Amino acid sequence: MSDRDPQPVERQLPTEEARDLLALVREIAQREIAPKAAEEEDAGRFPREVFTLLSESGLLGLPYDSEYGGGDQPYEVYLQVLEELAAARLTVGLGVSVHTLASYALAAHGTKQQQVEHLPAMLGGGLLGAYCLSEPASGSDAASLHTKAVRDGDAWVLTGTKAWITHGGIADFYTVMARTGEDGPRGITAFLVPGDAPGLSGAVPEKKMGMKGSPTAQVHLDGVRVPDDRRIGEEGQGFSIALSALDSGRLGIAACAIGLAQAALDEAVGYATRRRQFGRPIADFQGLRFMIADMATQIEAGRALYLAAARLRDAGRPFAKQAAMAKLHCTDTAMKVTTDAVQILGGYGYTADFPAERYMREAKVLQIVEGTNQIQRMVIARHVAGPEGR
Repeated sequence: MSDRDPQPVERQLPTEEARDLLALVREIAQREIAPKAAEEEDAGRFPREVFTLLSESGLLGLPYDSEYGGGDQPYEVYLQVLEELAAARLTVGLGVSVHTLASYALAAHGTKQQQVEHLPAMLGGGLLGAYCLSEPASGSDAASLHTKAVRDGDAWVLTGTKAWITHGGIADFYTVMARTGEDGPRGITAFLVPGDAPGLSGAVPEKKMGMKGSPTAQVHLDGVRVPDDRRIGEEGQGFSIALSALDSGRLGIAACAIGLAQAALDEAVGYATRRRQFGRPIADFQGLRFMIADMATQIEAGRALYLAAARLRDAGRPFAKQAAMAKLHCTDTAMKVTTDAVQILGGYGYTADFPAERYMREAKVLQIVEGTNQIQRMVIARHVAGPEGR
């Protein structure tokens, strides 16, 4: 690690409460998360106790209604919290983003009774959520999912397999999209499934190139019985719920990407100001100075982009195009910045003694999750040039 302390990010926050909140998050990140990140990622250890602490500190339900245990914070603030957490450890930042995504369907589309019954525990009761849309043969083409939910009296019986599920096998609740009707997007319904439901099980976690501390696994649903009062929204509404959740979730991924990129930049600058060659710090050489300038510029541009999208969301205005742009730009930036950080550290950057190589391995997944960057380009193009095949 560098012996140069990173400079705090200059943030424009809307309230004094938000400034205090970010200070609390930074303190938790520096004290409880960052010191253990390298060791625990190497060991593949999921820091459940950190999520318990975040829940107790009111940080797992920030963008949701305080009536149900949320934090009443705008997305503009919530995303900057994610950025700080991801800079300390991506497993934590991304985990909070996924938990928020898993809570979205009930918070936005549940009945009042459902929200009163379930949201307080989900948002502030120490529970951890997972979001189940993708399947082994249904990734980018999510509308072709095969998991079935068959009506049986006042309940539904769910059968199928979900894939690439963050927190798969360890989550306390799963927001599951399952087919209740015709083929295509109109036949999909959303369900809130308890993590201990009989017939639900997690497979052995995937062996990944990065984020080894964050379990990613298939989730098997073998005749899982779910009462109808755990159906979220109307029958056939699940796919539209899933897509609206992903618009917000993509902003979470964008914020996490900028946090990771910022950590990589801080590491690179710290190393370059300390490492001496030819009698002076390598940060004095123009080639590296230009790399650092480009890294910093792309990070600032990404931060501005995700915050602009968040402010549209907070104002109740359409933001799907801007969310796709933010996810695309910020995750591509994370990949470029982390790769450049390895280059600046030279041979040391390729070793596990420094975090740069871990940052680079972790950055790659951000270009894939919650809609690949190729899908983001398709979304953006539809908004700009209209639908294909007109």
